[in-house]
Amino acid sequence: MTRIDLHTHSSVSDGTEPPAEVVARARAAGVDVFALTDHDTAAGLKEAAAALPPGLTLVPGMELSCAYRGSSVHLACYLFDPEAPSLAAELRRIRDDRVNRAKEMVRLLRAAGVGVTWEQVRDIALNGGGDGELEAGVVVGRPHIARAIVAAGAAEDVQDAFDRWIGSGGPAYAARYALDPVRAVRAVREAGGVCSLAHPARAEGTLTGAVPVELAERMVRAGLGGIEADHPSHDEAETERWRGIARDLGVAVTGSSDDHGALTGHRIGVRTTAPEEFARLIEPATGAEPVTG
Repeated sequence: MTRIDLHTHSSVSDGTEPPAEVVARARAAGVDVFALTDHDTAAGLKEAAAALPPGLTLVPGMELSCAYRGSSVHLACYLFDPEAPSLAAELRRIRDDRVNRAKEMVRLLRAAGVGVTWEQVRDIALNGGGDGELEAGVVVGRPHIARAIVAAGAAEDVQDAFDRWIGSGGPAYAARYALDPVRAVRAVREAGGVCSLAHPARAEGTLTGAVPVELAERMVRAGLGGIEADHPSHDEAETERWRGIARDLGVAVTGSSDDHGALTGHRIGVRTTAPEEFARLIEPATGAEPVTG
């Protein structure tokens, strides 16, 4: 049976390995189809496509950051045209504000006595690349800041850095620009892409931990095509609940590893999407096509 993992990250955003290494790990994990879904950028797709071995298929994608009533809601987006003017403009604004946010979080950390610098965070985001250009599409995320906090000795590991310093409501937390989820779905659909609601039981912020079903319903009306019910952070009850919601709303049920390399234990393929659900999800897409090595 074809094994399909629709949610992975590279060092272009907050994964730990470059896109070509993610491709190699997908092959080693026995995956037949995988999506590279770096946060708010398509910058790693060219490298990933060039590294594909025969028989492995790449679904061009990204994970789009959204905000709803003070909480973070994410969309796994696929087969869009990254040059579509409206979507491209929003992505530039999101990436620019990620930099502003990271600098503010560094300021707050330093004010609290944590010895991190923007240069350290920037270097981690560039995978040790020194003076490279963030403007090329590399995204700065909180995991980069968390790694700098660990290196400074102010946390035991990345999760502890989030819990102690930079998680929502933490002493060094700062908000940033993000799209409304309904508006985001429309923007991706206008760019020819399709979306699945990522890890819906894990909205971070003022919500009670899950995306409201009422919001999911409005997103479906705007063109949402799937719900990522099968996710490593979901327990069995949460998975079954969101599978049922997806069926009730008439959208595809997706499953994904949400692999971030070493940060998540190199788990590509631990959750997968059924081939018939994948075909249903991408059927309306017109902005790009899967790439097979």
